Amino acid sequence: MRTINPCLWFNGQAEEAANLYVSAFSTIPGSNGEDSKILEMARYGPSGAAVSNQPEGSVMTVSFLLRGQEFMGLNGGPEFTFNEAVSLMAMCDSQEEVDHLWDRLSEGGEPGPCGWLKDRFGVSWQVVPRVLSELIADPDPAAAERAMSAMLQMKKLDIEALRRAHDAA
Repeated sequence: MRTINPCLWFNGQAEEAANLYVSAFSTIPGSNGEDSKILEMARYGPSGAAVSNQPEGSVMTVSFLLRGQEFMGLNGGPEFTFNEAVSLMAMCDSQEEVDHLWDRLSEGGEPGPCGWLKDRFGVSWQVVPRVLSELIADPDPAAAERAMSAMLQMKKLDIEALRRAHDAA
């Protein structure tokens, strides 16, 4: 076995979702765009369409890369929906990345607390600055608590506000 790749079950929106995700990640400022792209698509033939109740010729699966991680989108129908029990975590190196992904992924979706959001397809995302784990795991429990307390008050995470809270004495 080489990898473990997530498969996301959609109700007819796998191609649209893959295009949104690829667009959002390939246009992160400073990205070369090559590590986020559509890889391939398969369409329902007569037998698959009959079993799945999906239209013949419609997109069955779309595989795509996001920052080098391969995903599969499957148009399986309305039987299963997304919930917050599973989320995709986008670890960002800068506020510019946080802002970009938050804006793109939350468009038409629902912003949530603490860097969480649901996109317009119902997929839960955590858009998190990489520095957050360092701040909340600080060996100084008071500094870690200040960073955690600040994070709990936010929707989109703000790196400078987290650092200021962490460093306040």
